[in-house]
Amino acid sequence: MKTIDSIPITKISRASKLVSTGAKVGVNYIKYYGDKLVNPQEEAKERLNQNNAEDIYDSLKQLKGSALKVAQMLSMEKSILPQAYVEKFSLSQFSVPPLSPPLVIKTFKKYFGKHPNDLYDTFNATSVNAASIGQVHTADKDGKKFAVKIQYPGVAESIASDLALVKPIAIKMFNIKGKDSDKYFKEVEDKLVEETNYLLEIKQSKAVVEACKHIPNLKFPNYYEELSSERIITMDFMKGQHLSEFAPNNTDQDLSNKLGQALWDFYMFQIHKLKKVHADPHPGNFLISPEGNLIALDFGCMKIIPDEFYIPYFELARKENLENNKYFLEKLYELEILRADDKPEEVKFFSNMFYELLSLFTQPFHNETFDFSDPEFFEKVGEMGQRYSKSTELRNMNGNRGSKHFIYINRTFFGLYNLMFDLKAENIQINNFSNL
Repeated sequence: MKTIDSIPITKISRASKLVSTGAKVGVNYIKYYGDKLVNPQEEAKERLNQNNAEDIYDSLKQLKGSALKVAQMLSMEKSILPQAYVEKFSLSQFSVPPLSPPLVIKTFKKYFGKHPNDLYDTFNATSVNAASIGQVHTADKDGKKFAVKIQYPGVAESIASDLALVKPIAIKMFNIKGKDSDKYFKEVEDKLVEETNYLLEIKQSKAVVEACKHIPNLKFPNYYEELSSERIITMDFMKGQHLSEFAPNNTDQDLSNKLGQALWDFYMFQIHKLKKVHADPHPGNFLISPEGNLIALDFGCMKIIPDEFYIPYFELARKENLENNKYFLEKLYELEILRADDKPEEVKFFSNMFYELLSLFTQPFHNETFDFSDPEFFEKVGEMGQRYSKSTELRNMNGNRGSKHFIYINRTFFGLYNLMFDLKAENIQINNFSNL
């Protein structure tokens, strides 16, 4: 894979890159208008989406950092984005062009004050994995192999300006209106700031490992503070295959079920026992070991779940509460889905919409066991998402709906459900975590 010798780090240089990308998108639309005159509109629209997705991703992968992280988050919204965007943005999860070896050494010396060879017996300056905020290298010391994650230069300093650049796009995509939208962007900004603080990530990683190490068939690396800094993390090198590479080729259903149960128990234990969850469940953060265990990596994005959100959120996961209209409406107000200034037609529309969404999305919690390999369930989720994303009635209403905590909790569940479906996990014990 081609490497990168520099990253735009100033606000002007990063903005200029996005402006040039916007110009390419404009040209793509001009081509589209001509294309649909001579070809079926659906085919022309698909080519437009493919061209736009490629141009936007090519820009974001050079910028890296928050801009690329937003693409990664959007790639999990399979029911909102066209398939061309999902496929292209999904590459940001574990496959982006890495920094060149000279830039790696320069960055390491800047962040640690020493050359890598001063810390390790050997250090491979060629990346073995590159993602949105940092890339991973291998190193050896005293006969032990390590994974060394190095943050891209300028990422932490450009978060606020990057979000300011993508904010207009997100506002349009999700139909967010009014000054209340600031709370959502502040939530994302705060989480991204946390993700760039590698000392915090080490602290969070150790806490998760200690709390969840008893969960069967789940493994974690150890972390080494003396070989880490605010922008560099050294951990055990874990042998395994990315979940996204493992799942399509696996033919062992028992293994799928074992891994799926470990993954489900891991998330339910965090959510219900710790009230703090690993809110970045994409395939690049999980490996399958040669022994058939699930390996969890990268705990930079941890979401605390306050009681004022946890209680009404999971009360609505109970079928009897969904069917109690008075109680259901009370919880919608508590979760800020309904607002005091809503008009009667808005109350009716959003209560009906969220009843339909929750009735489907909470189905796993209505059973002792659940089959996550069932394509019908995921087809219904996708169909519903597509229907509401195209709803003219919804676009005419204020899209500021829900507590800010929905952003990362919904992201967690969407990501978890998709991983469970990728594994084709069957007969998953939903409440097994309560016995751990």
